[in-house]
Amino acid sequence: MELTAQQLSQYNGTDPSKPIYVAVKGRIFDVTNGKSFYGPGGAYALFAGKDASRALAKMSKNDEDVSPSLDGLSEKEIGVLDDWEKKFEAKYPVVGRVAS
Repeated sequence: MELTAQQLSQYNGTDPSKPIYVAVKGRIFDVTNGKSFYGPGGAYALFAGKDASRALAKMSKNDEDVSPSLDGLSEKEIGVLDDWEKKFEAKYPVVGRVAS
């Protein structure tokens, strides 16, 4: 499955009939099992329905960092992002890609 960023935004947890998706480095993970984290009111709800790569790399919860852009990230931040990606892979199924 391939979703545009706009289509991905519909899977942000506000519609209980839809799964919750978070993308990391363009790969879309179904994080519905982590609803308490990614659903409305959850600690990571701002990542739901988005590619959160930059925010994960920077360990940031600032809206402006919730972006697929990896421009200007340090090697250390890229390493942090790779660790997050491995955590997501271990916990959640990959359901598609974000259309570029």
